[in-house]
Order: sequence, then structure tokens, then C-alpha cells
Amino acid sequence: MKLDLNLKENAAFDAVSLGEVMLRLDPGEGRIRTARQFRAWEGGGEYNVVRGLRRCFGLKTAVITAFAENEVGYLMEDFILQGGVDTSLIKWMPTDGIGRICRNGLNFTERGFGIRGAVGCSDRANTAISKATPEDFDFDTIFGTLGVKWLHTGGIYAALSEQSCKTVLAAIKTAKKYGTVVSYDLNYRPSMWSAIGGKEKAQEVNKEIAKYVDVMIGNEEDFTACLGFEIEGNDANLKSLNLDGYKKMINKAAETYPNFKAVATTLRTVKTATVNDWSAICWAGGEIFKAKDYNGLEILDRVGGGDSFASGLIYGLMTTGDAERAVNYGAAHGALAMTTPGDTTMARKKEVEALMGGAGARVQR
Repeated sequence: MKLDLNLKENAAFDAVSLGEVMLRLDPGEGRIRTARQFRAWEGGGEYNVVRGLRRCFGLKTAVITAFAENEVGYLMEDFILQGGVDTSLIKWMPTDGIGRICRNGLNFTERGFGIRGAVGCSDRANTAISKATPEDFDFDTIFGTLGVKWLHTGGIYAALSEQSCKTVLAAIKTAKKYGTVVSYDLNYRPSMWSAIGGKEKAQEVNKEIAKYVDVMIGNEEDFTACLGFEIEGNDANLKSLNLDGYKKMINKAAETYPNFKAVATTLRTVKTATVNDWSAICWAGGEIFKAKDYNGLEILDRVGGGDSFASGLIYGLMTTGDAERAVNYGAAHGALAMTTPGDTTMARKKEVEALMGGAGARVQR
């Protein structure tokens, strides 16, 4: 199925993301509660996507975010520069030295193993990006003068604060005004929405955002909690997946929002924290395409797997317009990203395409 996304020509950026970038602190094989040292990474649901589009797929990308101007903010900038993502759209905000005015977000993440699930403990209230307004970013210049082919943002950023709900809508509306394709990952986090109105607020905000989205991404919980679409036939613990139920849910979403050009969801059956069955499906033009199955996928670090799926999907849609090929790019890239530590991909496009073609795990010499 070929999609005509009508991508802008002569744009300064192939893709930009809008969202929070946090300092991830990782205890490695141990636990947060007993750690004596942490490895530092950068990460954030929206940022991880453009990081993958740059490092794995070679596109020109930038991140729209805000940092408190201090040493932690400079560290975050340095991580982003190492990933090759343009930092010129970052808003630097003055702070008072102890975070009363604004601060930078932290995310402690332990990977999980076997019967012990992964654990995340974030510390991100009152961050610079949660307080940023549309006036802090010149969206007309970014999307109009500079030009952007693709904007990616999501429900994690929307849930940060009452202000971020407004800022994400302003960005999406401006992007659409200038012909930028918009993708959105629903990425529902109940703990984040609880402080600003819970599931009711999540649905109010996300149903409004959905009216402007071209490519909608999410798993079964996301579509249910954020848009109110129930999936039939899944058990409560997701130990089995009803593919027909997924297809009905996606078709219903596409009927409700005729502006959707594509709708995609990952398919994950969690056997243990380190063994999952993994795949994905994508709706486009009235058809549903399923990616290759990665059953018994051994996982080192599952955080960011969905974001790497999104970046592979977006790359495939941008460069081929072929929904079936795109969902396979996404599933393969997400699978590879979960075999390495950290939020962000360490894969190369050749590895993704080799996995799509059936390559195994033999030693390469």
C-alpha cells in the first residue's frame, strides 16, 4: 500500500520532535534501591524517535525542547550532540540554582530480568519543558521559514503539565498550517495524568490532538485510555493477544478520525522481562499490514523499544510510502534497540534491513 504523504520540499529538517529529554540514570544489572553507581544516558519518548531517525537512518533531525541552563542541562546538550541531533531549537531557561524556577528532569531506570520486571522512577516535576509556552518557540519560523517535513510528538509530553497540553496543540496546529506531516505516539502513563485530571483529562486532550494527526501510534492500553477505543478478547495480563481485536480497534480509530493516513500499534506478549514475543501492525488506506513476528525475542533493555519502532515506521513511510515495508522497518528496529542498553538505538540501517530479510545472529567477521 503506497501512501502519498506530500512531504515538504526544501525543508531545513527531515524531522523534529517536541518533548522532554531527561537524564537517565541506570544501575546496570542491579537495582535502583541498592545502587552505588549509575551510568548516565539521555532519553525521552519523543526525542528517542528523532535520535533513531538520525543515528540509524541518517535523516537530518532536531529536537524542540527546553532545559534549565545549568551543568545538567549542558550535559544533556552534549549527549544530544553526540547523537547527531540538531540542538539549535532548544530553549535555555534561567534557573535559580536549586530548581524553584525550573529544573531538568531525571529518570532512574532498572532493566528488569526474568520474573523481575523493569522499573522506572522519574523525577520530572517543574521541569523547563513542562513550563514552556508556545511563545518560547517560534513555531512559525520553525515550520514556515525553516521548514520541517515531519513533526513527531506524543502523550508523554502532553501529560507533563497543564501548560504542555496547550503547547503541544499549538505546535501541531502550526505544523499542519505549513504542510508538515504530524505523527503522535499516545504513550499513556497514568501516573503522569493523575495530577492534571486523570484519564478523563487524557481523553479530552488526546481526542483534540487526534484531529490534527496524520500518523497515530500506540499500543492497546494507549488507544483505550487516551481515545476510548476498547480492544476485544485480550486477557487482563496480556499473556495472549487477539489480533482480530486489534484490527477492529484500529479500523474504528481510522473511521472516527478520517484525517489519519496511517495507524500503527506494536504487538507484545510479555513472557518474562527478558523474553517477549514482538511484532506490529499498521493500517493504511483501508488495509492492515502485519510485520514479521519476533517470537521469543531476548531483551536486554526494553525501554525505548516502542520509540525505535516509531522511528523505523516513520523512516519507512517517509522514504518508501509503503505501509507494509514501513511497519517491518519499525518492528525490526524496535527489536534490535531492545538488545542494547539505554533508551536510544545502537543499530544501523543495514542491520535493520538484514533482520527484515531474515538475517540470523551468527558472528560477523
